[in-house]
Amino acid sequence: MPTSPFHSFQVEQFLSDMEHGVVYNFSESGVHPMSLGGLVELTEIDMQTLMATMIDYPQVNGKESLRRTIAGFYPGADPDGVMITVGATEANTLVVNTLLEPGDNLICFRPIYEQFSGNALNHGHDVRWVGLMEDEDWAVDAEALMAAIDSKTRLIHVVNPNNPTGRVLSQADRACVVAAAQKVGAWIVADEVYAGTEREGDTDTASFWGDYDRVLIINSMSKAYGLPGLRLGWLVGPVEVINACWRRHEYAAIAASTLSMELADKALVEPARSKLKERARRLIRTGFDVLTEKLSVHPGVFDVVPPQASAMSFVRFNLPIGSEEFAQRLLHEKDVLVIPGFRFGVENHFRFSSGLPEDHLRDGLDRLNDLTADILQEAAK
Repeated sequence: MPTSPFHSFQVEQFLSDMEHGVVYNFSESGVHPMSLGGLVELTEIDMQTLMATMIDYPQVNGKESLRRTIAGFYPGADPDGVMITVGATEANTLVVNTLLEPGDNLICFRPIYEQFSGNALNHGHDVRWVGLMEDEDWAVDAEALMAAIDSKTRLIHVVNPNNPTGRVLSQADRACVVAAAQKVGAWIVADEVYAGTEREGDTDTASFWGDYDRVLIINSMSKAYGLPGLRLGWLVGPVEVINACWRRHEYAAIAASTLSMELADKALVEPARSKLKERARRLIRTGFDVLTEKLSVHPGVFDVVPPQASAMSFVRFNLPIGSEEFAQRLLHEKDVLVIPGFRFGVENHFRFSSGLPEDHLRDGLDRLNDLTADILQEAAK
């Protein structure tokens, strides 16, 4: 029998139930996806070679040339210390299943994408939450972090840049996370899927790789590259840990898709890689400008700490209803979908993705403002 109740994945459950068929979907966490034709054109893939690909079982830990390319992103990494996974979500699951043992605890920050923590909770592990401080631009609460760790802390999980806030950890925050891990010998598990989606400047957010000897890196093709449908991610770490995760990978998925690995192999080689990130940044920068313009229509209602990266904003609102009701009314009355902050454990917020075509974005935000006007009018009666 299970030792603890099942915890559903609040964000993904909401999306599974709500997102299909909606006209203005602002709930996603990446930029507007590319078409297959757009990817083929950008990467200059030879179609005859692609069409000759055998739809067979691929190398289970990932195509060798793809693993070599990815290892090159992390100085000193061994290609055998890279494993290709079915998205970053499988990588998260494999780390939980491999490194956590009965009695261990782990540190997670909030708000954060809670797939990693949910897996740990469902395996009966003690998840210790450390709140990020909105009034300090979502900075790490160093005192709370140090108070949360103890000799049983096995992992510290970070998403950097953060989902849903778009915050990039400052050098002081990074140093604090490393110091906390070093103090108790914990692993840092760094989800870096939003590196390369910076809103200002074209320098990728620095990886935790090399900051400390117990680091695992998780990344994917979904966010900076605009290719979520490939369902392809990777896990980087010491060879012995990757091999242990590989054994669990054989149970979970056997391997990622052959075609996904072929396409990722082309997309991650220059100049295609830089072109994909340039596309993402262009959508992100234009989209955030439109978002802030439209949110200013109702002064005093909306406020957002500007995200440093990602296509997302975690918007605070001042209305006489909660985030779940606001999101449900947006969906049912205006055909607009956002994710309520309640699903991240934070009220009076919603997550909004603005890395979309501008006309579509403006039309949807007009509808959001229409509902806001309706709610304010109702409250005034």
